[in-house]
Amino acid sequence: MTKIWIDHEQCKGCGLCTTACPKQILKLSNHRFNQKGYHTVELIDDDACIHCGMCTIICPDCAILLKEVVQTNN
Repeated sequence: MTKIWIDHEQCKGCGLCTTACPKQILKLSNHRFNQKGYHTVELIDDDACIHCGMCTIICPDCAILLKEVVQTNN
């Protein structure tokens, strides 16, 4: 299983990922800023993500990654 991982310090808030996402579950935050002063993108519905990778492909700053999640059985 994969999950979206956003490097908020790398994000410049260009918004390209928000337009590329077919599920429209990425948005620019109104309240989150990184150290450079940019509004960063946030994932608003993790469960709706289809892990297509469009956001990772279009991000010019490589601030969004699909990471493999290791699940443990408790």
